[in-house]
Parts: sequence; C-alpha cells; structure tokens
Amino acid sequence: MAGMHSRFLAIAGVVLALNGAAAAQDYPNRTVRIVVPFAPGGFNDLLARSVAAGLTERLGKQVVVENKTGAGGVVGSELVAKSAPDGYTLLIVSIAHAVNPALYKLPYEPLKAFAPISIFASSPNALAVNPELPARSVKEFVALAKSKPGDIQYASGGIGGSLHLGMELFKLVAKVDLLHVPFRGAGPAVIDVAGGHTKAIVATVTTLSPHVKSGKLRALGVSGKARSRVMPEIPTIDEAGVPGYEAGNWIGLVAPASTPAAIVARLNKEILAIQDSDEFKKRLDGDGADIVKMAPAEFGSYMERELEKWGRVVKEAGITAQ
Repeated sequence: MAGMHSRFLAIAGVVLALNGAAAAQDYPNRTVRIVVPFAPGGFNDLLARSVAAGLTERLGKQVVVENKTGAGGVVGSELVAKSAPDGYTLLIVSIAHAVNPALYKLPYEPLKAFAPISIFASSPNALAVNPELPARSVKEFVALAKSKPGDIQYASGGIGGSLHLGMELFKLVAKVDLLHVPFRGAGPAVIDVAGGHTKAIVATVTTLSPHVKSGKLRALGVSGKARSRVMPEIPTIDEAGVPGYEAGNWIGLVAPASTPAAIVARLNKEILAIQDSDEFKKRLDGDGADIVKMAPAEFGSYMERELEKWGRVVKEAGITAQ
C-alpha cells in the first residue's frame, strides 16, 4: 500500500507539473491585474503603472492596475494572498510588506503566502536638518544629539512608515536619542522641518531636493549603498560616520504562492527587459530611484532579510501600530 501511495503521489506531482507548464504556455490569455495596496499617485502606484504598460506591450494582453487600500497595505495584500495562483492577480510589494508583520496581526504569511517574481527599484532617503541646527555633517549631528539626549525633535510622515523607521534605524545604529513628531504624510513633515519647528527628517531625496536647493533644508547624508544621482555631492550616511546604516524604499512584484514556476520565470524575464527600456529608466530618473535586478529566488531571500531587519527595528524602538 505504501508503494502504491508513493507512486500515486509521484504521478500526481507529474500531472501538476504538466498542468503548470501547459498553463504557462497559454499565459496570458486574458487580462492580468496588478494590485497596488496603496492610494493612487504615490511612487508604488506610478511605478506599477509603468511596469503594467510595459507588460501589456510585451505579453500582448491588457495588464491593469487596481488600488486596494487599507491597513497600511494589508487589505490589498490579503486579497492577492487569497487569489487563484494562476498569474492573473499580482501584488506590488514594498518596504511596508517587510514592516507590517511586526506591526499587525496579519491574515496571511508575508513570505509563505507569495511567490516572489522580481524587484523593480530602490529609492534612497536622505537625512536633512533645518539650517539653524548647528550640524553641518552626519558626525556633527550625531555629536549634537549625544550632547542633548531626547532634545532634538525629528518629523516623519506617520508612525510605522518608512520615514519613521528610517530615523529609528539611524537612532539604533548611531546610538542617539531623538524625539519623534509624526505628521499625516511626508509633505507636512518636510514643511515643518523647513519652518524650523522640528529640526530633522529622513525623507526621499526627491521630496527633499527642492528644499535643499532653496536653502530651507541642509542635507547631511543619503541612506543608500551609493550616493544619489539627485544629490551627488552628499555622502552616504555610512561613509559620513554611521557605518552599516542603509535604509530606503524598494518596490517589487509577487504572485500568490503555488503560481507555476514557468509563469513566474516568464514575468521575471519580461520585467528584466522592461527595466532595460529608456522609458523605464527615465521614469526612475525622475524619482531619483535606482533600477535593481534580481532572479525570483534572490528577491525572496532579499525580502526575508528585510523582514528580519525591520522587525528588529520595530521591536527595539517599541513601535506599535496606531
């Protein structure tokens, strides 16, 4: 009986594999939807629409973007986690995907519920201060913060957001104590620091750039592995005196778990081609973001590391969802 059972399982496995291969050969034969778990107009949404346009052209079938907002991205993510694993419902993931498990009780497993397809890009942040603050470098800012523990106020776009977590990671790595003042969105937070009420902020380089150029803010360091094309004169925070610091948003695409490997491979291949297009490069240049290319398994490992990293930051900083 045991032998028959194992033979049955082996046959079933072959049938599933053949069905998956057949589905991939026929893929896509109808509209594909990409779910963005955030509101229209943000970086995630704009990049999703750029990729959708490229996939529509390359796959020969319509690829549409749907915004399903709520609970910091959890509502849209749950929708895709529970969708059929056939390649017709996909999900945009970002740093929020790595942070949410530490903030919320999720109705899905952030890694096990999805099949990684491809990362698109990463968008570095920058640390900036009000020019009245007597700190002209990252080292001077750290020294000032250490001389006045808990005295310097920093602004963010909201509790648990990437800008809040970027500064909390800075606090942990630099071993400084700063006071958090959350706002409803990055825009009001930047305006408050420019006005001199709060004194520091971590925000995207594109958000900060106009204020830095006008002299209303002073950029001290960028959060990526390399300097930003938008602010090439500004050193990375790592090279400027806080070794090991790296933070920023990243955006990629996943499918429900058990999506046939052949479909995942096809989508990854088409996205790599889209990333090489002049149109996509221009889109990222406008946002100060960098193209990042990974194979599906590599992207899966990357997300796993991000979950560990930001889970630790949320725990050590004692952040709770509001």
